[in-house]
Amino acid sequence: MALRIAAILLASRPQGETGAIVRLLGAETGLIAAYVAGGRGRQLRPVLVPGNRVAAEIAGRPESQLPFARLELSQSRAALMTEPLPAAALQWVCALTAAALPERQPYPALFAALEALLEAIAVAPSARGWAQGLVAYEALLLAELGYGGAPPPESSELSDQLAALAVLERRIAHYLLAGAKRDVMGARRLLTERLARMI
Repeated sequence: MALRIAAILLASRPQGETGAIVRLLGAETGLIAAYVAGGRGRQLRPVLVPGNRVAAEIAGRPESQLPFARLELSQSRAALMTEPLPAAALQWVCALTAAALPERQPYPALFAALEALLEAIAVAPSARGWAQGLVAYEALLLAELGYGGAPPPESSELSDQLAALAVLERRIAHYLLAGAKRDVMGARRLLTERLARMI
């Protein structure tokens, strides 16, 4: 396997003394886990921020081992990490996507929706500008993975959006993040607590 893709970096964790394991989402490749040599170094640390858009070169290895990846930053969203509410939103949607999606199955609609949501979080002056997008993304994720149903009604009121998020939270916890993945819901609770303070 040798790929060059545009991807959203969803997660990164240290591996060994200097490396990192990343989870990348590409439009045509779906979720890919890969090893990045030197991922804990000063040069790559700013690249390995969840939500960043990267150009990735992925080189295959034997099936029992992770592929290698070389990453170049295409668009940084690291500045969002300095603001508590956007940082909580970014961490939640990236962690949810990384935990819920199966590897190597393309979900182009989810990729486009996640990219649009991350952009909305980056440019909106407040959460009122992206909360409805978060509701729509969570509903789309459930639908794409076969746990759909009627999407929540659209509303510009933050209180209505929080109510829709509460309904979606139960479905996400039950269908997508049960068992060992349940700890990801901590990021969701942090986000909804911060959103509730705005009302």
